[in-house]
Parts: sequence; C-alpha cells; structure tokens
Amino acid sequence: MSTPSFVPGLELSRRFYREAVRPLLDAQAPGIAHSAARLGGGSEVLGFDTARSADHEWGPRLQLFLRPQDAERGAEIRQLLAERLPKTFLGLPTHFAETADPGVRVMRVTDGPVHHRVEITDTAGWFTRQLGFDPGRGVTVADWLATPAQRLAEVTAGAVFHDGLGRLVPARASLDWYPHDVWLHLLACQWRRISQEEAFVGRCGEVGDELGSAVVAGRLVRDLMRLCLLMDRRYPPYSKWLGSAFAHTPQAAVLTPLLTAALAATDVRTREECLAGAYEAVAAAHNRLGLTEPVDPTTRPYHARPFRVLHAERFAAALGARITEPSVRALPPTGTVDQFTDSTDLVADPRRARAVTGAVAEAP
Repeated sequence: MSTPSFVPGLELSRRFYREAVRPLLDAQAPGIAHSAARLGGGSEVLGFDTARSADHEWGPRLQLFLRPQDAERGAEIRQLLAERLPKTFLGLPTHFAETADPGVRVMRVTDGPVHHRVEITDTAGWFTRQLGFDPGRGVTVADWLATPAQRLAEVTAGAVFHDGLGRLVPARASLDWYPHDVWLHLLACQWRRISQEEAFVGRCGEVGDELGSAVVAGRLVRDLMRLCLLMDRRYPPYSKWLGSAFAHTPQAAVLTPLLTAALAATDVRTREECLAGAYEAVAAAHNRLGLTEPVDPTTRPYHARPFRVLHAERFAAALGARITEPSVRALPPTGTVDQFTDSTDLVADPRRARAVTGAVAEAP
C-alpha cells in the first residue's frame, strides 16, 4: 500500500471535521449545537508538523465542544463516531491504537469500531484543564503570570472550524496577547534575565573555563530568542519549537548568523563579539518599538572589568518606568512561570504552575 502524501495536520483535521464528522452529526444528532476546533498540544497546532509527526498522536483529530446541558449526550456521540466514522480518511487510519508507551496512541487500521481522536468536551472545562482557568470568566494578571507561553500558544494557534456555541472565538480573542502593562513587565523581566548573566561569558573565559563560558552563552542565546518573540508579540514556545518560531521574527535574518556563531565559537573573544552584535541588534529593535524613550543600544565594558556587555538592566528599567497599572508595578521582577522555571513537570501542570506563581508573587 502506498504511503499517502503528507497533508499538514490542521488541514487534515479541518477536512476530517467538514467531510466526515459534521455530516454524521447533522444526520444522526440534529439540533445539537456544537463548536469544533483543533487546539491544544501537537506540532500541527503551531504549524510545525512534518511527515515525522505521524509516528504518534498525529492524524485526523479535533475537539468537539458541547453545551453543558448536552453533556449527557457526549457518550452517545462518541459511540456514534466510533461506529460510523470511515476507517480511513485521505488514506490515513482514523483508529488510534495503544502503544507500549502509556497514553500514547498511533494510527492503525482496524476492522472494528474506531478508537477515534474526536475529543468531546465543554468549552469551560477544556480551557480550565489546559490553562487552569476559564477565559470566559475573564483573565486576571495572576492568570497571565501562571500560564506558560507554550499553553497560550496552543490555545490561540490551531484553528476553529465551527463555533456554533459562540464561545471559542471570543475566548481565544481574550487570550490573543498580554495586556499592555503585563507585556511591558514581561519584556522587562526578560531583559533583566540577560543583564544578570551577560558578564559571565567573559568572566568564565578569563579563568580558562571555555566550557562554562559556552554554557552561559547558550543560555543568553535562548533568552535573546525568547525576548525577540515577546517583542514581536508571539508567545515563545517550548524548546523543541523555539528556533522554528524565532525564524519567523523580524530580527531572525540579522540575529541568526550572530547567535549561531556565538554558539559555535571555541574562544571567549569570538563568543563575546558575536553576542555583542546580537545585543546591539536587539537593543535597536527595542528602540524601534517605541515603548520607551530611546535607550543607548551600544555595548560597553562591565564596570571596571574588560567584559563587553549591554547592561541590559537599562532596558528593564526603561520598560518598568512605563507601567502605570499599580497591580503590575507591584509585581516581583520574575515574570511568568516559564520565565523563572523551566521544569517541564511544573509548567505542564496548571495546578502546580498556579501554586508556585502565587507563592512567588506573595513572597516578601
């Protein structure tokens, strides 16, 4: 059997809904209002899927949202789809079989009912499981801080195929981007991260620790990439897709050669020179945004030490001075949960993310 040509996952899911799922609903469950979308986890939601993605948790799949009063019909609709969906769609199995990895399923041909990946849920419950809150009830500053950018990307990217309930589109619109003062705060926190380590590249090299210098440079490259995404009003994704997302920013053409050379450098002087060029390019991009008065974008020595730095705290201070909302001005300089921690087990769990973010905000 020939392998079907690769169809991007979002387009696959869109057609699966329109050509297979929706006709069944219209014929067998008329009058049931619903919304349909492909949101949440999965490389296809962010538009980064390839043929490789089909090896697990990828295929004809989507979310089907029902009204709370229709929740009791969820099992009925799930069974209807299991029995009546085609066994294949565009040459791909609609059945997802279990694998040796718990909770991981892959497309497999079946002769029986299909174990489909049409998730039947309600809007408020789905958003609460993904984010820890329901945006339909409003979004607080605490909600923004406790939600990793990856999760915000997952619920605002993807696609809505039908919004018969009228809730998905406004919920996603409310999460489209941070409120202005929260955005300024997060930019300031990101510049602050850079300021705290930019001198260490030279200091490690000065004592002959080239490996340590390279490790610090790698951290700074990551922070600069995330900063550029924030400046471009794009939610920075987690590490697997950070470079792919960064490549779409306006700064990528200039910065990619500098950042790549900084990572490849085998001596501290080359590493420092490449990073200095990157700092100045990002500083100039900050000034073009017009969020603050212009800040001198040139690098300079680190106080009396011969390490070339930007003194990035100057940009953090300029941004902080433009914040007018008292509740945001009073926040600690730590930013969102994924700006102060990169533990996957923490940021992937909304309950833990909200608990630790609350603890940080309340600490004296």
